Amino acid sequence: MNKIWLIFQREFLNRVQKKSFLIATILIPLVFPLIIGVMIYVAVEQEKSAGVQTVEVLDKSGKIQLQSNDRYNYVIKSGELDDAKNAFSKSKSFALLYIPPFDLAKPEGITLYTKENPSIRKIEELEGVLETKIHDLKLEQFNIDKEILKGLKTNISLNNVNLSESGEEKESNIGILYGLGFFLGILIYMFVLIYGMQIMLGVIEEKTSKIVEVIVSSVKPFQLMMGKILGIAAVGLLQFTIWVILITVLSTGTLALFGLKMPQQQAMEQVSKQMQQNEEVAQEMQNSKVAKLLNSADQIPFASIIFNFAFYFLGGYLLYGALFAAVGSAVDSQQEAQQFTFPLTLPLIIGYFGLFMFILNDPNSPASFWFSIIPFTSPVAMVGRLAFGVPLWQLILSQVLLIGGFIFTTWIAARIYRVGILMHGSKVNYKVLVKWFMQKG
Repeated sequence: MNKIWLIFQREFLNRVQKKSFLIATILIPLVFPLIIGVMIYVAVEQEKSAGVQTVEVLDKSGKIQLQSNDRYNYVIKSGELDDAKNAFSKSKSFALLYIPPFDLAKPEGITLYTKENPSIRKIEELEGVLETKIHDLKLEQFNIDKEILKGLKTNISLNNVNLSESGEEKESNIGILYGLGFFLGILIYMFVLIYGMQIMLGVIEEKTSKIVEVIVSSVKPFQLMMGKILGIAAVGLLQFTIWVILITVLSTGTLALFGLKMPQQQAMEQVSKQMQQNEEVAQEMQNSKVAKLLNSADQIPFASIIFNFAFYFLGGYLLYGALFAAVGSAVDSQQEAQQFTFPLTLPLIIGYFGLFMFILNDPNSPASFWFSIIPFTSPVAMVGRLAFGVPLWQLILSQVLLIGGFIFTTWIAARIYRVGILMHGSKVNYKVLVKWFMQKG
């Protein structure tokens, strides 16, 4: 155990003290606020420079009356379409909108002429304006009062409350749970894949530089493999913690420069402002969407989610890290490792697709259950289910099987590692790996 600790220290300190680690750890959190700042700046400047755009309207139906606004200035044209197109091509107008005679029941033939491809946003805006106008014309045709129709429209917002066997009620918001499950699942997938690849590349590098031959003279191959895996895992956790802190602080500061605030700050301020008003308004606030959102977020057991996320990150990383280490020990270059990398990561990719196809859509379905129980897919699948609430027995079963899966893959990897780490120039395939695995030590 002492030798594993020494290898752990060597791997951890060797990577943490590198300039590349310091650059990546500091640079990546800087990139996100920088991107946010640049995008906000570009959006603001773009809105300022865009101004009001002129749309020439040739309405042959005589039914549509468009009012200019702060986005578009509608200029009514008359005459024939060919003349209007010729005039438009020589003008500085943004577009020519041609409205032919049409049937209200099936309006067709409306065409937008532009000199270049417009953005999808502008197309949707103009479509929305025309749809509203035609909708109003239909109401007039059937003598339907617009205000009465508006009063008939009813929006229903279901309050989702989880009721336990003991009768305890807990509010939930499926949108928040979906977003949290999506974020955690993607995070696990990325980190397990990235740091697993780092183990493989590290093993290949040491093997090709002959350093490993010196190290294995004083420690067993299994101790070397475990020390390397645990060392890189510690580096990953340290780097992730620093990223979370820096990204949160810097993103808040960047938004503050533009007079904006983080979404949760805006929500809290809005609630505080409403709380200072009279009891009637305060009661109304209790039923508002913001209050419901905050109340639902407050019901999420973040401490439990963070703990379990760390467990599945480490468990998934150790499970796949052992296999990546075995592959790294068997080959002499990254190119040779490619034939083994895809089959190795295939279960993780299946778990990634299962996150979208089954887990986030129905976290309690049989498919979601099995994805979150099988050790090779549970790191991604189970963290996707955590926010929705997982029965304790399922969580314990999943974690026990993940630990068992890690022990199993470590045993397989160790048997390949002990032979492969000292082999050079061998043409490695799956048959050779099986042979090394079966070879008695």
